[in-house]
Amino acid sequence: MVTLQSVRQISGALLLLSGSLLFASSCKSEQKNEGAQTETKSRPVVIGYVGGFHGLLDTENIQANKLTHINYAFVDVKDGKAFLTNEKTDSTNFRKLNLLKEKNPGLQILISIGGWAWSENFSDAVLTEEARKKFAASSVDIIRKYKLDGVDIDWEYPAIPGEEGNVYRPEDKQNYTLMFEAIRKELDVLEKESGKDKLLTTATAGFVSFLNTTEMGKAAEYLDFVNLMTYDLFQGDTVVHHASLYQSDKYKAAHSVDKAVKAFHAAGVPINKLVVGLPFYSRMFTVAKLENGLGQKQTNQEYYKGYTYVKDSLVDQKGFKAMRDDVAKVPYLLNAKTGQILSYEDEQSIRDKCQYVLDNKLAGVMFWEYDSDPKNYLLNEIDKVLK
Repeated sequence: MVTLQSVRQISGALLLLSGSLLFASSCKSEQKNEGAQTETKSRPVVIGYVGGFHGLLDTENIQANKLTHINYAFVDVKDGKAFLTNEKTDSTNFRKLNLLKEKNPGLQILISIGGWAWSENFSDAVLTEEARKKFAASSVDIIRKYKLDGVDIDWEYPAIPGEEGNVYRPEDKQNYTLMFEAIRKELDVLEKESGKDKLLTTATAGFVSFLNTTEMGKAAEYLDFVNLMTYDLFQGDTVVHHASLYQSDKYKAAHSVDKAVKAFHAAGVPINKLVVGLPFYSRMFTVAKLENGLGQKQTNQEYYKGYTYVKDSLVDQKGFKAMRDDVAKVPYLLNAKTGQILSYEDEQSIRDKCQYVLDNKLAGVMFWEYDSDPKNYLLNEIDKVLK
């Protein structure tokens, strides 16, 4: 039986419910607007790769407040799965990296799978739909277990040779895209479980021919960022800037940051997903007899020390003369006595590249690797320009 009192109670409850819904709707609207404002004001990404393969990380030196993301390198591919080669060390590193969020709550930690020395099994791991599901699940299981924020794929390289002995096949071109689709599906499941966004990114070669053996426009649909490895841009046995912003006029240059950015964008990668790669290490070339340095035939080339050592111990020291290519926007060192030419980044070239990111509305920058510059000379410059 419905009484007058019960009608009043029902009416009052409906009014309260209506008011609550209006209030909740208003709050959501305000939160959405605040989110949009935050997104508009958000800084470009600054992604630092840390080398977990070296062993235990010294996270005390990591300036977390100057980074937006840390990519943990590397996770191997073994028996069709993402595999931690030294889980005891890796788990300790993951715990220490997550503690950095106390200094920077917005910091995100990703695992990077592959790299130059761990890409040999990618082609097999993603050859079939069943294989891709297995690989994707194992990748996401790692970040689920260690409460991390995403997966970065560094396959060097699909459908073309990388390190000697790597498996590669023509089908890699399509399977590369399908791999990202499979991982994204697994990440979507984890997002629902955790209530947190999970990232999927990739590191790609910085040379344009990488676009011939991939479907970067299609792949980008599943990716949050495409990290261009715009370094180690060699040209056979010629001495070159290994990471020039623009193509040099001192020799017949084939590569540059600018050329890669334009090519990847033309291939369908949104400009706001492209990340410019910066080398914190250097490359040493040797020639039989030093003439002009750049453009000469080299007799030896090697991965060399990081910028802290170069700045403190080599620039205008030990027979090395500091030079700058004003067209390519990068420095280099010449040593007439030893026939050595060093290609590297300095504070000015970092500023120029960061300004390029801002001018072209790119996603941001990434760098390899953190321990190459322990005094943070270069990271400090990134922070000044992009903050």
